[in-house]
Amino acid sequence: MGTAAQSFLNPIVADGEAGGSRLSAEALARRAKQRRQIQGMIGVSYVIDAGILLIYAYAGTVPFWLGPIYALSGLAFMALAILMSEAGINDRFKDHYMVAPQSAANMIIMVVFTYIAPQVGVMFLCSLFTVFSFASLRSTPGQTAIIWTAMALGLAYLFLLTDKPIAMPHGSHIERFATMLVFTLTIGRCMFLGIFSSALKHSLYQSGLKLKEAYKRIEELAELDELTGAFNRRCIMRMLDEEIARASRSASPCSVALIDLDHFKRVNDTYGHPVGDEVLRTFAITMFANIRSVDRFGRYGGEEFLLLLPDMPHDGAARALDRLRAIVADLDWSAFSPGMQMTLSAGVATLKPGETTDSFLARTDSALYAAKAQGRNRIACA
Repeated sequence: MGTAAQSFLNPIVADGEAGGSRLSAEALARRAKQRRQIQGMIGVSYVIDAGILLIYAYAGTVPFWLGPIYALSGLAFMALAILMSEAGINDRFKDHYMVAPQSAANMIIMVVFTYIAPQVGVMFLCSLFTVFSFASLRSTPGQTAIIWTAMALGLAYLFLLTDKPIAMPHGSHIERFATMLVFTLTIGRCMFLGIFSSALKHSLYQSGLKLKEAYKRIEELAELDELTGAFNRRCIMRMLDEEIARASRSASPCSVALIDLDHFKRVNDTYGHPVGDEVLRTFAITMFANIRSVDRFGRYGGEEFLLLLPDMPHDGAARALDRLRAIVADLDWSAFSPGMQMTLSAGVATLKPGETTDSFLARTDSALYAAKAQGRNRIACA
């Protein structure tokens, strides 16, 4: 189908660009190009039908002037639609393709030519199927009802209020050949629009996937600390509340550690904030590489981090944090600046039955201050 077909059929793209005055010049140019392509397809359809009329004319069914006049009528309408599009008139409307007005105009052309040349009326009536198949792709229920009502009134006039002999020519081989073309090409155009409809479903499905990925990315960005990639404070606190509730229901152990990088302020003061940022990132990466997949690691504030250890009892949590402490102390921090050394202090606490989040964190915080008071680069348990 190409980009134009998918753009025409994709309401997420098309309707999402409503409000032409706020669109960029590039978006407006893209819209105009899509509309020209749609009008081109409509023009080709008129030329095809005009060719069939010439075959009928060769068979003596209609005068030769009917085909050119029919083609000129359709092409003149197409040219008017393109002029309106290029003038930016379409962009003032939510449906900038103006499907309903265009469908109504095409329907009027078909009904008028059925009245003028009823001896080949079957061709114009079959073309109504193409018009309505096209309109159904984007018309609202209200627009569809209006167009259908107008069509019903037009056909009622032709069939009930006139004595026009609306015919399906088949008297000669040439007429039968032309009539065969009417049906086969009408069905072909309807099938082509059916492919458009499939493109719509596929385009909407792909757009839905992209939106889900975008929303997922937005949620991730909203939950992550931009500098370190760890969960931000709001997210890690929510996870802590959820884990406390789960541990209380299942009577399973739950431990947390409040971690502080020792003398981190000196790093910023001595080496500058860019180096301090790299230290925080390196520390976070090291933590991610050495904790379990079920553990949750978040930035609590500044150089303080919170490590959530589900299903881990007190002794296991103390050993895990001491192992992490040793890993951090053994890193080659001199890569950032000669002589640099970084260590961490941590307070570890395990949830007590019926304990609240605030009291749980308060005990953890007290343990952290105890670790600092004891000389830093150590783990203290609540």
